Amino acid sequence: VQLQASGGGLVQAGGSLRLSCAASGRTFRSLVMGWFRQDPGREREFVAVIDWSGGSPYYADAVKGRFTISRDNAKSMVYLQMNSLKPEDTAVYYCAAHPILQYKEHEGWQMTYWGKGTQVTVSS
Repeated sequence: VQLQASGGGLVQAGGSLRLSCAASGRTFRSLVMGWFRQDPGREREFVAVIDWSGGSPYYADAVKGRFTISRDNAKSMVYLQMNSLKPEDTAVYYCAAHPILQYKEHEGWQMTYWGKGTQVTVSS
């Protein structure tokens, strides 16, 4: 599976961005898709995950109510709509995929495939 994220950029606090991730190489509709982020000097952290049907997405507490993950199986795309952005949302955002919806205690959401990230910078 190949994943390519796009849509990052520089935005002022309170603004919005929409990230996109294009997937190829495997039947997209069977994959669980997720977004993660990493700021230099910090560990990569979970942002959001969505199952194959698009139902029951899960969010990190830090983004709940501000970010929305969605997918378009016909286009093999997954999106992350980010509203009310804060400076602490600044990070490289990565798109990821896994065959099943799988969460492991102490390890978090499991992902097998990773794309190159897209930089999001939120200025104060």
